[in-house]
Amino acid sequence: MDVRTKSSLLWGVVGALSFLVLAQGYELLSGAGVSIVAKAGVALVVAVAATVLTYTAHGRLPGNESP
Repeated sequence: MDVRTKSSLLWGVVGALSFLVLAQGYELLSGAGVSIVAKAGVALVVAVAATVLTYTAHGRLPGNESP
């Protein structure tokens, strides 16, 4: 697998998991329940958006420039 593709997919996973952690924290603090279907749907959208954005912006973002 290409390094660019693998990196983009991993950022998508990080985005989805970050959203799910924030949703769980919201539920714990507010007491309001959010359906599992809604959380899964939004997490999927976040994962796809993060993957596409990091794949397309790969050349424009500064990387690690240390030797």
